[in-house]
This record gives sequence, structure tokens and C-alpha cells, in this order.
Amino acid sequence: MSDAAPSLLSINNVEVIYDHVSLAIKGVSIEVPRGGMVGLLGANGAGKSTLLKSVSGLLKTERGEVTRGEVRFDGRNIDALTPQERVELGIVHVLEGRRVFEHLTPDENLVAASAVRGGRADMLRNRERVYGYFPRLHERRTAQAGYLSGGEQQMLAIGRALMTQPRLLMLDEPSLGLAPFLVAEIFEIIRRINREEQLSVLLVEQNAIAALEVVSHGYLIENGRIVMHDSSEAMKKNPDIQEFYLGGGAARDFHGIKHYRRRKRWLT
Repeated sequence: MSDAAPSLLSINNVEVIYDHVSLAIKGVSIEVPRGGMVGLLGANGAGKSTLLKSVSGLLKTERGEVTRGEVRFDGRNIDALTPQERVELGIVHVLEGRRVFEHLTPDENLVAASAVRGGRADMLRNRERVYGYFPRLHERRTAQAGYLSGGEQQMLAIGRALMTQPRLLMLDEPSLGLAPFLVAEIFEIIRRINREEQLSVLLVEQNAIAALEVVSHGYLIENGRIVMHDSSEAMKKNPDIQEFYLGGGAARDFHGIKHYRRRKRWLT
């Protein structure tokens, strides 16, 4: 990363253990610059979601803890902060699976999320901003969220996150279960939000094709370790990324490929 874009988020040599036994993250370091958009790529179970939870403070609910290293946000060590305190600093985590209040309307979902930060004037302004980015949500604002399509629910989940006035938006597998045209639409909106508001984004994805089209830099995590870090353009040209992520149009199971361990060019 360049000196012109100092890091908003710094994950420094972090180790995460579950149940005091299972080592899930092994000395990982990641930087997200102010106003930057960074991708974290990897197969299912590689440690992507665990790393996000180490930033948002949600590890403890799953009996996990950071046992080494530190997470710094805007130069401050946040390891001792609660999830709510991290939200108040401007960190928001959109969990995998589009977790919205299904019995509420999109409008009610947005209003509920606004209670985290700001007053009524902030709520009104932020709601209009969300509807500006997601016109489809405005059209469906009085329907029950449980009856929205998967794509609309993902839009709502991102919209709820924006209602908290974040400085860092962390997205966990936003493309999961969505048709390619919806993935392209949502990712383009995320890129627009990043560009127009200088909102820092950490995007966790198995869909490397979609992610590398919108981020500037990427990290590849495997078995709890970062095995590659480069610009998105360089990663798209890397022969291993092409073979194991881009060749078939979807992420593959590395361990099911017999010659994989003989071809880790990124480790040589």
C-alpha cells in the first residue's frame, strides 16, 4: 500500500484460537487503507469469516479469541472494545447470509439500524442515501423483508449497515447464492459507495472473479495463513489464481486437486 493512503485498519500478526484449542488464524497481517477497497479471497473454511469477526468483536460469541497480535483501527488498538463500541467507532460487519429482520419492512429495518448511531435527522438523511443507492429497496419499502428476493435482501443488509454511518464496511460473502447479474449489480453499487463516500471496504469472497473486478488489492488466505498479497490486476494474471479460482468461473476446493501442493508458486 502506498504512503499516500495510510491504513484505517491494520491487522498485525493476529492469531485466533477457538475453545482454547483450535488454531483458526495463524499470524495474519492485513492493511485496509483509508478510502480503499480490499478483497480477502479464499476457499470455504480458510479463515475469512473468522478474521472479520476478530475486527468486529464477534469472536467471543463463538468461543473464539485473539491470542496474539493486535487489531488497530485508525491507529487505536481495539482488541479490548466490545462489538457495540467498535460500531460506534465506525466499524460495521455485514454477516454472511443476509440477516435482516424478516418480519419488518425494509423501511422498518433501516430505521431500526439507525438507532445504533445518530438522531432522527441522521436517520432521515441516511435512509434517503440508502434508497438513492438501492432504488429497488425504495420500491419494496412497505413489503415484509422476508418476502424480498435474495438480491433485495442483500441490498437491505448493506443498506442497514450504511445506516450506522460507518467508516469501514466489512462484507462477508455478499455474492452467496445470487445470480451473476445480481452480483455484478451489487458489486457495482459497492464500488460506487466506496468511490463517492471514500468509505473503506473489506470484501470477503469466494467469488474471486467478481471480487477482483472491484477491489484494488487482494489477499489470499489458505488454512488460516495469508499466502498471497498483490494488486487485483497482478492477482488476476497470476497462473495459480487463474487455475484454481478463475479458470472454472468459481472457487474450487484446493485440497481436492492432487497436484496443488506441488504448484504453490506464491510460496516460492
